[in-house]
Amino acid sequence: MQVIKNQIFASIYLRAGLACSYLWEVADRLGILGAHGQPHVGWGDWSHFMDYARQTMAFMPQSIIPVFGVIATICEGLFGLLLLAGLFTRYAAIGSALLSLAFGISMAISFGIESPLGYSVFTVSAASLLLASLPNYKWSIDSLLNKNQIS
Repeated sequence: MQVIKNQIFASIYLRAGLACSYLWEVADRLGILGAHGQPHVGWGDWSHFMDYARQTMAFMPQSIIPVFGVIATICEGLFGLLLLAGLFTRYAAIGSALLSLAFGISMAISFGIESPLGYSVFTVSAASLLLASLPNYKWSIDSLLNKNQIS
């Protein structure tokens, strides 16, 4: 087996995969992908997303769950955009790892360990950490800024 010595493809693939996943979920909960109940739509609106958030964070005081729902949505949108553009990639990847780890732990507490394992939430967290550990990010705003600083 040959070890991949050039991480360009892995870096781009991780960035794109994580970014698209986050942006898809944000679009779904904001109703951009269609109404609740339509094919390929999970929540379809904020109300259905908050119902799921209440179930996922059932162990927390009900009054703070909407705040965490908003924070998670903002973070997912921000991380998605930053990763897609390749701007502050390492920080966005670390944030993604922490956010998805928190989500996975919440799912495990509320629904059992099979839920975050079945939805690969811990895999998203691990992939984010792997992305954060890469030495550079080709085809990104970060790499353009680094070239300008070196010159």
